[in-house]
Amino acid sequence: MHRRQFFRNTTAASLGSFLISSSSVIGPPTTLKPNRLKPGDTIGLITPSRYLTEEKLRESVENLAKLGFRVKYTDNMLVKKGYLGGTDQQRADDINQMFADESVAGIMCAAGGYGTTRLLPYLDYDLIRNNPKVLIGYSDITGLLYGLHSQTGLICFHGPMGTSDYNDYTTQYFQQLLMEPQNSLTYQNPENISEEELVPLYLQDEEDTTISTAELITLSPGVAEGTLVGGNLTLVSSMCGTSYDIDMRDKIVFLEDVGEAPYRIDRMLTQLLLDPNKLPAAKGVVLGLFTDCETDDEDKSFSLAHVLYDRLASLGIPVLYGLMFGHIKRNATIPVGIQAQLDADKKKLTLLEGAVE
Repeated sequence: MHRRQFFRNTTAASLGSFLISSSSVIGPPTTLKPNRLKPGDTIGLITPSRYLTEEKLRESVENLAKLGFRVKYTDNMLVKKGYLGGTDQQRADDINQMFADESVAGIMCAAGGYGTTRLLPYLDYDLIRNNPKVLIGYSDITGLLYGLHSQTGLICFHGPMGTSDYNDYTTQYFQQLLMEPQNSLTYQNPENISEEELVPLYLQDEEDTTISTAELITLSPGVAEGTLVGGNLTLVSSMCGTSYDIDMRDKIVFLEDVGEAPYRIDRMLTQLLLDPNKLPAAKGVVLGLFTDCETDDEDKSFSLAHVLYDRLASLGIPVLYGLMFGHIKRNATIPVGIQAQLDADKKKLTLLEGAVE
């Protein structure tokens, strides 16, 4: 095929695909709650994003063993293709296989990186819908959480991965969400946060005050109830306009990110503000810790605090910053698709139902 003709055909095919995707109805079908995990269960370990080293595989297996689980993974576990953990088809096959395998009780992502959005067209959503299981991860895994929830209604979990630090705080919320479900659960930050864990907001006021996120910060007051959706801001914004997107109408939106300059946070939040079905229609916003998101040149940039206040406080809905989830050692597990209440006045996020059966 001639090069020029190839590009014409490729462009036409892409446009056709875009038109089909854009006409799709966004929003999950009937909500599916997976079964709770139990000590001794087998966890399927997958690498849907970047490739995994043997050292990180051993670390993941050891972490899950300490939590009381057996571990199962496929021959694709250590495959490396560029920066990905195998081809898109291989990574998708592993996910499909873990959902189909009756011996596997839940599925955990070993690590994030990049790549989950590439494999969404290769997943067997009917298979997943008929075999609902816990699936947990964060960062780039947000793309997978969005895909599964939007297409099947499965409650998914933004939380630790195989290579995470399983300290008391991380383990507490992992167990309370996935193993010991409660009809009501309130998130609280730990009291003994070390200096290296703090991600302060540098407030631009008359006294040039710095507020530590050891205490949650109310960016906008109020109380709201709605279904929790969200994840990593970069992935949430990148899902816009796809058939795997989730609208934010009447939702409590949780967001976090890492290593993004304030202008990039501004750009992504602005994208979500320009869509009337996104942040303008949300009931509330709860923000995790935005790690390494300050600029090195204060004279040529807004601070992170300025961007968050400027973009979110004017929405007229409760906005809370500093909940312990995201790219930090102490990482709370948060469900996608569960009813919750955000009280920005009392600085609380409370789940109003259990996330697993």
